[in-house]
Amino acid sequence: MKGIPPGWERQPWSKGAYDFTVIENKGHKVVHMKSADDSSRICKVIKDTVGLDKTPILEWTWKVISLPNSGDARERKTDDKAAQLYVTWLRYPEAFRSRVIGYIWNSVATDQVIFKSHKSATVTYIVVRSGPADVGVWLTERRNVREDYKMIYGEEPDDPAVITFGCDSNDTKSSAESLMGTISFKRP
Repeated sequence: MKGIPPGWERQPWSKGAYDFTVIENKGHKVVHMKSADDSSRICKVIKDTVGLDKTPILEWTWKVISLPNSGDARERKTDDKAAQLYVTWLRYPEAFRSRVIGYIWNSVATDQVIFKSHKSATVTYIVVRSGPADVGVWLTERRNVREDYKMIYGEEPDDPAVITFGCDSNDTKSSAESLMGTISFKRP
C-alpha cells in the first residue's frame, strides 16, 4: 500500500511528498519511507490510550537504509534525520507550549546526546542512534518516556497525546531512506 497508512494522518505542518509504502517484513507490516529533498511525517492521536504510570516504556523497531548527507539535528541548516519518532504532550497554544521529545537517528551527532531543536522551541531531541554503523540492520529500541520527560522538564508528565514518525532530508538537499516497524508502550 502506497501513501499514508490507515489510522495515521499527515502532520499538520509537514508538506512532504509522503513517499511511504506499507510492506511486509518477516510477517509484520512496516512503513518504508523515502525522502528526496523533502520532509514527511505522519502522526496518530494516542490521547487516553497510553498511561505512562503503567506503560512508560516506548519500544519501536527501525532500520535506516541511507542517511541524509551530513544531517545533523544540532544545526538548523542541516536538521535532517533518516528516522525519527516523536512523543507529544499538547498544551494550548500548541505552537508555543506543547512539549515534544524526538527520538532520532542522526547522521553525525554522538549517541545519547540531548538538545533543544533549533527549529522548534517545543522539541527536545534525544539521539538514540548516530552514524552509519548500524545502517541496514533492524534494531529494537526502548526508552523510558516517563523518565526522559522528568529529566528534560523536571516534573512528572501527563499522558502523551500524539505520536509522530517520519523521514527528512530537505535541509541538506539530499536523500534518506528508512523503515519504521512496530511502535508500542510497554510495562517496565
